[in-house]
Formats: sequence, structure tokens, C-alpha cells
Amino acid sequence: MRRSDNITAGPERMPNRSLLRACGMTDEEMNQPIIGVVSAYSEIIPGHINLDKIADAVKAGVRMAGGTPVLVPAIGVCDGIAMGHIGMKYSLASRELIADSVETLAQAHQLDGLVLIPNCDKIVPGMLMAAARLNIPSILVSGGPMMAGHFGGEEVSLSKTFEAVGAYKAGMMDEATFYEAECNSCPGCGSCAGMYTANSMNCLSEAIGMALPGNGTTPAVSAARIHLAKHAGMKIMELIEKDIKPRDILTPAAFRNALTCEMAIGCSTNSVLHLLAIANEAGVPLQLETLNELSGKVPNICHLAPAGPHHIEQLYMAGGVPAIMKELTKRDFLDLSLITCTGKTVGENLEGVVNKNPEVVRPLENPYSQTGGIAVLWGNIAKNGCVVKRSAVAPEMMVHEGPARVFDCEEDAISAIYNGKIVPGDVVVIRYEGPKGGPGMREMLNPTSALAGMKLDTTVALITDGRFSGASRGASIGHVSPEAASGGEIGLVQEGDIISIDIPNSKVNVNVSDEELEARRAKYVPREPNVKSGWLYRYSRLVTSADQGAVVR
Repeated sequence: MRRSDNITAGPERMPNRSLLRACGMTDEEMNQPIIGVVSAYSEIIPGHINLDKIADAVKAGVRMAGGTPVLVPAIGVCDGIAMGHIGMKYSLASRELIADSVETLAQAHQLDGLVLIPNCDKIVPGMLMAAARLNIPSILVSGGPMMAGHFGGEEVSLSKTFEAVGAYKAGMMDEATFYEAECNSCPGCGSCAGMYTANSMNCLSEAIGMALPGNGTTPAVSAARIHLAKHAGMKIMELIEKDIKPRDILTPAAFRNALTCEMAIGCSTNSVLHLLAIANEAGVPLQLETLNELSGKVPNICHLAPAGPHHIEQLYMAGGVPAIMKELTKRDFLDLSLITCTGKTVGENLEGVVNKNPEVVRPLENPYSQTGGIAVLWGNIAKNGCVVKRSAVAPEMMVHEGPARVFDCEEDAISAIYNGKIVPGDVVVIRYEGPKGGPGMREMLNPTSALAGMKLDTTVALITDGRFSGASRGASIGHVSPEAASGGEIGLVQEGDIISIDIPNSKVNVNVSDEELEARRAKYVPREPNVKSGWLYRYSRLVTSADQGAVVR
């Protein structure tokens, strides 16, 4: 029995069929598996403005393979457009709305399978969370990455625009050059061209087995992206026939594979939040300690923007995620026996794959570093951990000690940076920006980019209970848990306290005695979230901490 029989089969379902006929559905279509084509198409997100074309291609593939596709919607937030104002409070929270809405559509209409079409930051994990929760045959196909822009004689991407603001504010860039950067950094549709969160999650969707090979790197503007979408539409019918469901794919070993690839690639720190949240929905135990275990032994073999000069299109031409995974097989880092959405195992998917450009995907014998791209730190201001993109930290900032410059919101920190009040050696602390305290755990791309644009990213560290865009670089340490709004020790840090950062040894501490911290705690009253109504208010009351994936319970 198909799930869709609940809306199409038997005399009791005649009213349901009548409504389907009103949508134009024929007897023949009702007698086939009904596939939800979940598209996050909109005209406000550059990564999503082409998803109507992707959805059309998916629907064609479903029909070619004998299914009935039905287009249904999902929302999305563009993190870049939402950056620097109240809109960013809604970005991470939207992940939960997306998961809930996909669950609602699939259950209310008893869809037999899902082809999920996201592209940008929270939409990819939100849809994967729903797939794990529903556990009906599902496959993800994204809209693809943007091509790199060109400015100042070099390839650039979104991070260039944010860093240009810092340079302009510091008088290091004139107005004409500033405008040129604005007009040439983001040339067209697709998820922004660096290894930011959207592309990180699209690559990891492929690595974990929920997307076809090529999903993470095939350019948005290429015919190959349309081919991929058609194949995803065809493949969902095979997954239904073979009864391969998300939880058959999203096993503990698959999450280890994904985390291993994350270390090799140097993904956005946001991917940690999202993998924890997807694992939660899949019923897979996943702890931050696992990240450091893998980070300690898996070399970092890619330096894509903002960590290095390459963009996603170069990774695509080098062989994409399969080329990275093939390199990782040299030391048996991956479990090759796992089933994937191709209907084949990881090992079978990698047969015949070669690394076409060892400058972009370095061989394991010649990595950028012997350790992975992400690290988790612990200490007396992050007792439950915090996260840093180690591959984007300058060597001289891997160990750092300096005075705390404490701010209770992003805006105050930005003002201090732009007004020249942050100097080399400082450690900028931004708190009350966590999942609960923000609420919504805003990304701190503006302050990190301002520091980079002012050439302070190699001398100033930033620590927050908020999070960072994948476009951030430097000693940017986020996801501090517990957060300040939950009584976390980051709320006890005072202006001028000396903070010690030791990334190689996974440590971050404020150099204050336990007795002094306890004395401060006795007087400490966490500040209440400053949003008192609407969805964000409910979110602030229900959301868990970052070390648990900031999921809503």
C-alpha cells in the first residue's frame, strides 16, 4: 500500500479524489506514486531565483520514471540580505519552520516521496531535518553555487563585499572602488561562491548520502545542474521501489563520513549546528567530542574562500566532493559500505573518480594541515564547548592572549570597530547573541569582515555565543555554550579580563580565578531576550543551546 492511497483509494476517499481532480489530476496520475517536489523558490534570494527551473527539471524526471510530481512550497531567508539588522534573528529560527512545514505538507497530503529543492543556509538543513523526521523516501537537489565574481584583478565572492565595508570605513578604499566591488562580487544566481554555509551543507548532503554526486559543486548556471535535477526526479522513484528511506542512509557511520569530509573541506562552523540538528531528528547520538576526534586525524586538503583563493567552480572542475572523498579513501577514513540515495554504496559511487586538480584538492600526502578544518574548544567560559573554523585562522592567531573588549550585542561591537576603538591584541567578546539570548543566534559576519577589511584579522580575536557566517575568517570563535542568556560563564567576563586562546590544544579560558568567577556569579542576573512577541518570542522559550544543535524542543 502506498501512503498516497490514503487520499486516492477506495470509496471513502472519493471527496479527496474530487479535490485532486480540481487540481487537474487524472485517474492515471492518482494511480501513480505522488511525489512532493518541495521548492524554496523566491525572488529575494539569489541562491533561489533559479529554483523554479530546478523544480521543472525534477518534475520532468519524476514523470519520466512513472511518478506524479506535485509542487509544494518552502520559505527561505537570505543570510546576506538579513545580515546586520533584526532580520538575522529570523535566519536560524527559520530552519525549524522549514522542517515543520515540510513535515506538515507531507503528512497532510500523504505524499509517497519527497524531492527537496533548497539552496541556501538554513533551508538545506531544515529540509534534511524534515526528511529524517518523516522517514519517507527523500532526495535533495540544490540550486547550485554561484560563479565567482571578478574585482581588482582577482576572483572574489560575497565575503569581499563585507570586507570592503571595513576598508571603506577605515579610509583604505575610495568610493568608486567601493561601488565597483558592490557591482562585481556576486555575478548572478546561485549560492554564494565560497565555502560558506550554503555550499558547505550542499557538499555535506552529498557526503552523507542524501544527494546525488555533483550536488554540492555543479554550478547553478550550467546545463549539468538541470541534468542533475532530472536525475534526482528519476531517482526518487527508484528509492520508493527499493524502499530506501532517510534513516537507512542517515546512520551513525554516515554522520562520521560527513564530519570527516567537513574536516577535509574546511566547511562553515554553521555546519556543526546543522549536523547536530539533523542527527537529533534521525535519532543518532552525536557529540562535539566526535568533531575533535576526527579533527585530530583528518587532514585539511581544501582552502576555498574565505580560507583561500579557490571558489566552488574550481572544486567542481577538480572533481567535486567525490574527488575529496576519493582522497580520503587512501587512509580508510570513510565507511564505503553505506547505502546512499543513488541506491549504491559510497564505495560504488566513488569507482572511477579521480582528483583532477591537486592544487584545489590537495592529496592527503600534501595537505594544508594535518588537522581538520573545524575545531571545538572548551574552557571556563565555554564549559559545553565552542567552535572555530581552524582552517581560516592565521597561524599567528592559533595561540593568542589579550584583553577582553566586552559587548552585549553585535551593534555595539560594530560601532567600536568602525570607530577605531579595537586595537591589535584585543579579544572582542559579543554575548547575548545566542539561540535564546539573541534570540536566533545571529551571524557575526559584519564584525569579522570589518576586522578583516581593516587588516586586524591577524591580530584581533572574536568570541561570541552567536555564530559566524561561512564567509567569516580569522580567529572567530562562536557557539559558546552555555550562552549568556542561560547563565553561561561568558556572561561573567568583564572588560579588560585577559582571555587565553589555544586552538591546537582545544582551550579557551578567561584568566580569572574560580573564586572570582563564583563571586561574580553570585551577583549575576542574565539579561532577558529583547523580543517579547511573535514567533521569535516562542522560539526563545523553546530553543536548546548551540552544543545541542539549537533545536526546538
